[in-house]
Amino acid sequence: MENGISSYSRFLSGDKDAIDEVIRDYKDGLVYFLYSIIGDMGLAEEAAIDTFVKLYVEKPAFRGTGSFKTWLYTIGRNKAIDIKRKFSKFNSVSLDNAFDISDEENIEQKVIDDERRSDLRRLISNLKPEYSQILYLIFFEEFQNDEAAEIMKKNSKQIRDLLYRAKSALKKEIEKEGAVFYGL
Repeated sequence: MENGISSYSRFLSGDKDAIDEVIRDYKDGLVYFLYSIIGDMGLAEEAAIDTFVKLYVEKPAFRGTGSFKTWLYTIGRNKAIDIKRKFSKFNSVSLDNAFDISDEENIEQKVIDDERRSDLRRLISNLKPEYSQILYLIFFEEFQNDEAAEIMKKNSKQIRDLLYRAKSALKKEIEKEGAVFYGL
C-alpha cells in the first residue's frame, strides 16, 4: 500500500485512473478510523468520500513530511470532525452490521475473524472517543505512535499515556464480557 504516494503523484500528473488505486487501497481502513471518531458508519463513509473528493477536486500537495497514509488520515480526521460538528444536533441509529461476503476458500474462518473483529470494534466503541481512536489507529491500522500522534494532534508522551489508558479501559470492557484477550 505504500504506492499511495506514487498513485497520487500519477494522478496529479494527469493519470485520472490513479486516484482509483488510492481509493481502493485506503478506503476501508479510513472508513473504520472515521467511524471511531463519528460513531456512525454512514457518516464515516460520507467523511471518507469527502476526503477522496478533496484529493480529486482540490489536489492538495503532499509535502512528504510523514507517510502518505498519515497525511490522508489527517485529512479524513478533519472531514470527520466537520461532519460530526454538523450532525451533532441530530440523533441517529446506525444499521450497519453487514459483512462483506467473499468468495475466498475459507469463508468460515473469515466469518469467525469478522465476528471477532466486530466484537472487538463494538467493545472499543464503548470506550471514550479518544481511546477508541488510538486503539483503532495502532492495532487495526498499524500506525506507529508518532504517526498516530500526528493524526490526533498530540505529542508522543500523550499518545503513550493515552494508549496505556485505552488498553486498560478495553481490558476492563473485555473482562466485563467474560472474555479473555491476550496481548493487551
